[in-house]
Amino acid sequence: MSAEHGARQRAEDITVADPVSAPDADGRPRRTTRRFPLFTRDTARPEGGGRAASGDAPAPARQWPILAVLLTVGLGLLLTALDLFRLGTVLIGAALLAGAVLRWLVPDVGMLAVRSRFTDIVTYGGLGLAITLLALMMQPDPWLELPFLKDTLHFTVSS
Repeated sequence: MSAEHGARQRAEDITVADPVSAPDADGRPRRTTRRFPLFTRDTARPEGGGRAASGDAPAPARQWPILAVLLTVGLGLLLTALDLFRLGTVLIGAALLAGAVLRWLVPDVGMLAVRSRFTDIVTYGGLGLAITLLALMMQPDPWLELPFLKDTLHFTVSS
């Protein structure tokens, strides 16, 4: 029996416990993915989930889209804490809308990519639009008044 046949026979006798592991040349199971195997076994990175800059660039430059959105949200939260509630919440909504635009236009957005491009755009855009509109309609002295809302509220309460 040749050494090659013996190695092939040993490899055939190995039972791999989980589909994430595969035997190496010595027959020991090795990890073929860096993902945690309990929940996710075969999920690919979202499209656009690559680095936003080359690999030799420093970490902040590689992740500039998510940093831009997070810093803008942080500034909005700071303004909200400093009693500029309307301006802060408008800035938070605008940051999420900017995240949706970045996800749509920039091919590689790094960690700003969470799911598919469509899902990210709808989620960031919907939340950003809702937060911005609510901040603009906030009482007292709303910056945006929608007359049909007052009629709708009157109709639902009086019925």
